[in-house]
Amino acid sequence: MARIFSGIQPSGELHIGNYLGAVKNWVELQEKHECFICVVDYHAITQSYDIAAFEGRTHDMALGLMAAGIDPTRCVLFVQSHVAHHTELAWIFNTVTPIGELERMTQFKDKSRRQESILAGLLNYPVLQAADVLLYKADLVPVGEDQVQHVELMREIVRKWNARYSEGFFPEPQALVGSGKRIKGLDGQAKMSKSLDNAIGILDEPDEIWKRLRPAPTDPARVKRTDPGTPEKCNLYDLHQQFSSLPVVEDVAEKCRTAGWGCIDCKRVLADNMAEAFAPMRARAAELRAAPELVRDALAAGAGKARRVAEETMTGVRAHMGLMPAKSIASVT
Repeated sequence: MARIFSGIQPSGELHIGNYLGAVKNWVELQEKHECFICVVDYHAITQSYDIAAFEGRTHDMALGLMAAGIDPTRCVLFVQSHVAHHTELAWIFNTVTPIGELERMTQFKDKSRRQESILAGLLNYPVLQAADVLLYKADLVPVGEDQVQHVELMREIVRKWNARYSEGFFPEPQALVGSGKRIKGLDGQAKMSKSLDNAIGILDEPDEIWKRLRPAPTDPARVKRTDPGTPEKCNLYDLHQQFSSLPVVEDVAEKCRTAGWGCIDCKRVLADNMAEAFAPMRARAAELRAAPELVRDALAAGAGKARRVAEETMTGVRAHMGLMPAKSIASVT
């Protein structure tokens, strides 16, 4: 059984981009592998955020994961900052990571162009990612194509640390590039994101799903209801392929090409299918909201399991690096 590590930032409620792009795959992987699923709150603080809402967003993300099918009895679900070893190992990996490798990361270059000042945390983001994964000696890291470069850096960090301190101590993790689809936002332009207000939450009520879908742009060729369109150019057609049955998808395509219906009709069918698909998750979320201790207890238990594995790893790391062991209070007195 392979060990897998996956992380997600605490952006609050899960949206369909998160779910289709990653979480749906995690739910399947937990049945076949030993999975560590982490709400990576330290990664989220590399940019400005609402401090007052942060704890609630972290809780809501964990709740959403559990509602979506992440089962704390089948995997280790926890919050990154609840296991201090993540930042300890990240600092150690900083001592073997060339700055040039960090500066060539595509995501760093993209994000640094959009920020007035470049913070060290943004540059070192991939080092903390490496620590997240290697703290548990994970074999596989489920990622999208845009994250493969970061896994390659993890492998480079492993080679450098192992060569200097203990050959073979850390495994070289492999990128598990899934079939999860990169979902565009409802604006049809950028990646789906809560911050860009172009997302639909998996726990949204049917009325809210319809409210958000109704004004969404479609194929620009369909100015009037009688104008034929090209479904492949419509962002909502992609969503139909995720939430509608094959006969419905084929019907949607035919009616779009022949102007057999208007875009508002297409959206109505999609909204109903999405609401139906997520109904079990909304029901599970309602149960968890009524008993919030279930989420807190699951995270506490997960952090306990994660700490035990992390401490074993760090005990070996410290020993191989020649760091002086800490004496217990009892032995000092």
